[in-house]
Amino acid sequence: MFVFNNNLCYYINVRVFKNTWFARFARKEGISDEELREIVKQLEAGQADADLGGDVYKVRLSRSGEGKAGGYRVIVFFRSEERTFFIYGFAKSDRGNIGQKELRIFKDDAKDDFSLTDEQISDRIRKGTLIEVF
Repeated sequence: MFVFNNNLCYYINVRVFKNTWFARFARKEGISDEELREIVKQLEAGQADADLGGDVYKVRLSRSGEGKAGGYRVIVFFRSEERTFFIYGFAKSDRGNIGQKELRIFKDDAKDDFSLTDEQISDRIRKGTLIEVF
């Protein structure tokens, strides 16, 4: 993945994944893998909309023709130059935000996901519970 920082372009080998729930959500809402890669570039550049702690971030994603205010909110587990997991998304018109209980669960899940070995990730990809975004 190419990242631009201070007019420099460099390549980072970051693995990007989406879980099956998020993959269905993205497909239904017409969110492309290219848009997901753009979110990773924003995160690498330190441009998250909200750092929720514990490697959990919230990013706004615009709907086609509506802008970010009326768009989606995406929950992402992110570690710079390492891995990114797209976990959950919702339309801003459907709900205002995630609750504290959900946030605690996301933080626990992020810890678990970042502790996965490459072999465990490969196993989840084979089983279809994780999808790698190229």
